[in-house]
Amino acid sequence: MSGFDGAIQDLIDNLGALPGIGPKSAQRLAFHILGADSAEIQELVASIQAVKKNVHFCTVCGNVTEGEVCSICADTRRDQSILCVVEEAKDINAIEKTRVFRGRYHVLGGVIDPLAGVGADQLRMRELFMRLADGTIQEVILATNPTVEGEATSSYIARSVTPMGVSVTRLASGLPVGGDLEYADEVTLGRALEGRRSL
Repeated sequence: MSGFDGAIQDLIDNLGALPGIGPKSAQRLAFHILGADSAEIQELVASIQAVKKNVHFCTVCGNVTEGEVCSICADTRRDQSILCVVEEAKDINAIEKTRVFRGRYHVLGGVIDPLAGVGADQLRMRELFMRLADGTIQEVILATNPTVEGEATSSYIARSVTPMGVSVTRLASGLPVGGDLEYADEVTLGRALEGRRSL
């Protein structure tokens, strides 16, 4: 039973429905909004409305953009022969921050998850295979998350793409820098051993 009534509880409920926001965080945010000045709230509302109105998905890769094609797809200096496949558009930002990858991306829009009713047909698989059809792309890097669903999705793509003559690689996974071996789980430690390299 909630201790709040009306509009404040509605706001808490709506904020709590957002991913990664638990009940306590939703309550904290609601009370911050309640205490904020009107100009600050109008700015927040305007930015939410602007995102809903102006931002959509790139027609080529599925990244977020305000244009028809995102800045990465429009950049002719990027290597067109390498394609990095990610689950969500936010994953592109994480990889771009490394400043290591200079190829192109493809956003799946999720992972294969039979328990949630998500199959390959609900993802951007058809668009991926169409991009590979002309032979420009020589390597596909699978950068899905190291979860059961992410692994299943990568396996599905690898099985589908390998017969096309395209090289398929997977992001290495292992121990984080500064981590202790005793705290590593068996899967992570096993992958670190399998992915060892010469020095």
